Amino acid sequence: MARAMKTNAARLLDTLGIRYELRDYDPGDAHLAAEEVAARVGLPPEQVFKTLVVRGDRAGVMLAVVPGDAALDLKALAKLAGDRKCDTVALKEVTPLTGYVRGGVTALACKKDYPTYVDETAEIFDMISVSAGIRGTQILIAPADYLRATRGKVGALAKPKES
Repeated sequence: MARAMKTNAARLLDTLGIRYELRDYDPGDAHLAAEEVAARVGLPPEQVFKTLVVRGDRAGVMLAVVPGDAALDLKALAKLAGDRKCDTVALKEVTPLTGYVRGGVTALACKKDYPTYVDETAEIFDMISVSAGIRGTQILIAPADYLRATRGKVGALAKPKES
């Protein structure tokens, strides 16, 4: 498989002097669940974080970053962000808001500098994986560096997925 070109997210990390690794995978044609992306990059799903675009009733648009094997707890995010309630944005809004497509959304080098909230479990790993801004490439990065690059706020945001 051809090596991915540097994405805006990778260029941002270069500018900040942050070390990272790009890891490519075949995204196929279908939308992949985070667990499938994790399998394709050779990491456990709880170490591969997905970025969701959310709108709060007070804070407006924000990004929530949760483990691939979990769901976002909207009530916990609202509390952390100072909102009464929040909800994920409609899929049709994701690209206009972020500049990224579904499966390639990242808090790094987003179209606007949205507040970013990261589940606290990110900090238990030496390295986490997040989208590089395109489907088919992940960025492996130290959680502290990711939080610095995104100015992310940490909190308990994940809850078990409903089966």
